[in-house]
Amino acid sequence: MTRKFDGDRLLVATHNKGKLEEMAHLLQPFGVTIVGAAELNLPEPDETEDTFVGNARIKAHAAAQATGLPALSDDSGITIDALDGAPGVYTADWAETGNGRDFMQAMTRAHDALQQAKADQPWLAQFRCTLVLAWPDGHDEVFEGVAPGHLIWPPRGLDGFGYDPMFVPQGHEVTFSEMDRWEKNKISHRGDAVAKFVKGCFGG
Repeated sequence: MTRKFDGDRLLVATHNKGKLEEMAHLLQPFGVTIVGAAELNLPEPDETEDTFVGNARIKAHAAAQATGLPALSDDSGITIDALDGAPGVYTADWAETGNGRDFMQAMTRAHDALQQAKADQPWLAQFRCTLVLAWPDGHDEVFEGVAPGHLIWPPRGLDGFGYDPMFVPQGHEVTFSEMDRWEKNKISHRGDAVAKFVKGCFGG
């Protein structure tokens, strides 16, 4: 039985303003006040696990213990079939440079790896999102979302972020980057995980 959320404040363990806005928008109907990690000066814990759920648990439990509030965190990334699921939890790492993240570099690396592997098209891939809601007493609930699709080259579109310009979701002909933000949210991995979270913890 999924534990229901019955408080009025939820800490979202992220320093990403976009994710915070998205969560506040989705949880507006439930009268919950959303608080971000940056607002409470929480440090970002080291993500030392090799699974999405492991890293999401680290972030959620660290935030819940530090604040005494229920904390929601996510870990997400892209898995590419022909690369045995890479980059997976290392999705953001592929973009790291000495001067911050460069996702053009990350997309090029993915494309080059597919070429090297002589992978047949379509290059099947999935965006994955794991949400963990942790309570200060140590209990947690896990919700996993997935958006299946395939990769294209060269990248297309100006909106979105990360690997969005090279990802075409299943059943569509445009990339995530060519979609309206709110349209994308309806079919995205995060949208899928959040819908499961809302249904499980709010009964919505």
